[in-house]
Amino acid sequence: MTIKEERYGDVVVLAPKGKMMGGPETQALHDRVKQLIEEGVRKVVIDLKDVKWLNSSGLGVLMGAMTSLRNAGGDLKLARVTEKVQSLFMITKLITIFDTYDTVEEAVKSFQEEEKKEESK
Repeated sequence: MTIKEERYGDVVVLAPKGKMMGGPETQALHDRVKQLIEEGVRKVVIDLKDVKWLNSSGLGVLMGAMTSLRNAGGDLKLARVTEKVQSLFMITKLITIFDTYDTVEEAVKSFQEEEKKEESK
């Protein structure tokens, strides 16, 4: 599995490619999120467009990444979740935990919208 990385202002987009079925390559995604947190990044989008399938280990990595970010005062959003992966989220009820977006742009923009809401309070 490879992970492409892009930055949109203070938001980092990670785009894994392949299957998230456990093992060191899947763990590498959570490790990268932890590195980003150490670098001061608090807003991460994971683009799942090229993830064909994931199992419980892959779900665990996504949950771990989200927990790490939230514990650091940040958040994780998912973009372009494939139909197969979306159905897995529905079956496991994780669809209620993850914020998912149709596009990377929408996910990135959602962080900006949340900031505006916080500022107006």
